[in-house]
Amino acid sequence: MKIQSYAAGKWVSGDGGETMLNAITGEPVAVVSSRGLDFAEMLRYGREVGGPALRKMNFHDRALKLKALAQYLMERKEAYYELSKATGATRSDSWVDIEGGIGTLFAYASKGRRELPNASFIIDGAVEGLSKSGSFVGQHIRVPLQGVAVHINAFNFPCWGMLEKLSVNLLAGVPAIVKPASQTAYLTERMFRDMIASGIFPEGSLQLICGSVGDLFEHLECQDVVSFTGSASTGQRLRQHPVVQRNSVRFTMEADSLNSCVLGPDAAPDQPEFELFVKEVAREMTTKAGQKCTAIRRAFVPRAQLAAVTEALKKRLSKVVVGDPSAEGVTMGALASLAQRDEVKARVRDLMTEADLVYGSLDDFSVVGADAAAGAFLPPILLSCGNPQGASVVHEVEAFGPVSTLMPYDSVEEAIQLVRRGGGSLVGSVFTYDNDFARELVLGAAAFHGRLLIVNRDCAKESTGHGSPMPGLVHGGPGRAGGGEEMGGIRGVMHYLQRTALQGSPATITAITGRWTSGSPRQEGIHPFRKHLEELQLGDSVVTGTRTVTLEDIEHFAHFTGDTFYAHMDEKAAKENPFFGGRVAHGYYLVSAAAGLFVDPSPGPVLANYGVDNLRFLTPVHPGDVIQVVLTCKEKNPRITEPYGEVRWDTVITNQDGKVVAQYDVLTMVRKLGSGAATDVAKEAA
Repeated sequence: MKIQSYAAGKWVSGDGGETMLNAITGEPVAVVSSRGLDFAEMLRYGREVGGPALRKMNFHDRALKLKALAQYLMERKEAYYELSKATGATRSDSWVDIEGGIGTLFAYASKGRRELPNASFIIDGAVEGLSKSGSFVGQHIRVPLQGVAVHINAFNFPCWGMLEKLSVNLLAGVPAIVKPASQTAYLTERMFRDMIASGIFPEGSLQLICGSVGDLFEHLECQDVVSFTGSASTGQRLRQHPVVQRNSVRFTMEADSLNSCVLGPDAAPDQPEFELFVKEVAREMTTKAGQKCTAIRRAFVPRAQLAAVTEALKKRLSKVVVGDPSAEGVTMGALASLAQRDEVKARVRDLMTEADLVYGSLDDFSVVGADAAAGAFLPPILLSCGNPQGASVVHEVEAFGPVSTLMPYDSVEEAIQLVRRGGGSLVGSVFTYDNDFARELVLGAAAFHGRLLIVNRDCAKESTGHGSPMPGLVHGGPGRAGGGEEMGGIRGVMHYLQRTALQGSPATITAITGRWTSGSPRQEGIHPFRKHLEELQLGDSVVTGTRTVTLEDIEHFAHFTGDTFYAHMDEKAAKENPFFGGRVAHGYYLVSAAAGLFVDPSPGPVLANYGVDNLRFLTPVHPGDVIQVVLTCKEKNPRITEPYGEVRWDTVITNQDGKVVAQYDVLTMVRKLGSGAATDVAKEAA
């Protein structure tokens, strides 16, 4: 079967091609070639067709499309599972790749609607005052880049590797060209065909290269982004491409790393953490036949426990059944290709110059339901290096397969030093019930890791595991791991947005950003709580009447709530407090009293108050002081699928001297027109 690329709106077969083999049977499964593709045209098509179409939508529009795409692919998952067998993966391996990838689409669909505005750009941070009078201010915003995201993915996760990257660039509003690794590109292409057939994302949003990237890099521009996953050597070569350097093309890299796992000195064989450690190391060795960029390559244990851990791991690994994933009882499949198998064998031989083979064999093993010579099979290989301080190869060479090396340590300082010798890792883990040990190790090793997992008996049941990157957490790491980041919640979206600092008058900044800025015009009239979402304008305000705060108010609030802190109840002690100089009103009383001043009590478009942001108490209020509130419509965030939107209100409480007592944002839900009974503003005005 010759798989195709999807370029400039068409499925295209490349000239010639390389034959990919079934990892289990060794039989041909696909021919891959991108020869003849016009890579410059693909980039142009993405920039001029896909990009504008995506940018016509806002974050919520695109989030809903991510959800629709996830649902569409989930309905077709069994076809992907069937084809995934040819990659050597078991059903559970494929679950991580297929449903894990689709789950990432779901996660970003949810995050996009919950954490991003229903807008085409993001306001980044607070307004910065730039002048004495406040007539000149600054505001950062983030806008979608106007180039193409080029994703170069590894062979081990042909579905997840594609979808976790697409989740963020599509949500950001940037089109993508996906380039899967040739060995497993047939599975990527199968899923990609469904993505195109769905018609969910506009034409030009998604393109696919099956084969080499040809001269693609020669045509990259400053608005493009390259996201690379694979070997460090290939990634470094691409990052140093002259066009990438000349045009300052954004380049994020996630490379294979020598990830480690540490067993705490408290975790003796009779402790839960000991068994949890053994189980995790074995799982990371055998899941995807060890072909994970996050797999545990170095396992550090207290010297006193080395023999016990070795025996426990050998016992657990002896239960692993290698063979055809379709055969009953098989728990570990094959590596992705014969070439990959031979590469792993070569690297194991390198490791054996410093480590002893304690379990497994490179040549003498059996498989179930398949031919061990025809398929890319290899059993779990456990090594042990007794002198990790004097070794170097075990800290530099990675065998990208079912291989791990046990090493002893004698102190927490030595464990930290050994972990660091990996030169930068995607993930590290520690299994201990001693929080002091965990804290010391984590703070000593964190700078060398993108993620650290701490497991004990309390969290083990719900832990997602050492080797599972999660949508809400960053995936990437320093040094050898590539120095890049992916996912991390909305942080991942930011890689595809440009941060720009705006400077101007408050009114101009308000007009551009759609968020009212202090110093901009305000308008009074009908109480803004009587207006539906569409009728509200930025700057709509109410200036309330006043309220005198009495000693009786303070004491009633204290007894009613139980908050009898001395500053509210003890005049002598309060006078001795340099911040107060006498009894003061509760801050939360002031917030409540302010609501009593600005709230319009009758039923209307305002449905609910769902929070307060950025609350600060700035000036103490004493008995006899007079407070007043200015409430201003600051920002509107309509919901696409709901009959309401969210409104942020700038709220300022002042005293009789005009000093700001408290400042905060009130968050409310406000009905849209025609979505329910409420007073019509036009009728009320009449």
